Amino acid sequence: MTQAEVAASPFEQMGGARVVRDFVDRFYDLMADAPEYGALRALHAPDLTPMRASLSGFLSGWLGGPRDWFDQNPGKCMMSAHSRIDVSRETADQWCAAMARALAETGVDPELAARINTAFGQMARGMVRG
Repeated sequence: MTQAEVAASPFEQMGGARVVRDFVDRFYDLMADAPEYGALRALHAPDLTPMRASLSGFLSGWLGGPRDWFDQNPGKCMMSAHSRIDVSRETADQWCAAMARALAETGVDPELAARINTAFGQMARGMVRG
């Protein structure tokens, strides 16, 4: 890994806003169309368009890119935002699997994807209720 790659944020390493958006779109396409993510899909509103935009913005900032989502949602915490949703171990696992698959299918570097997936797993486990 070069010095520039070490200094680059995950957002930059991933390929920037376009790749984040492609990844998020692939995640929601999988969630909507693949039966193995049915329980996860059932937790969401019929129209996924607002969620696509929101998750793209959140992940861009979370990965070290533009923080517009955080500026527009001051103090908003993903854990509390999901506290009203009955996240089970099953739906958390489906979320992690769909996110991992979307990262892979979007062509994100496997080492970077592994680090991101580790963090996603920690987040998902923290949202499980019960």
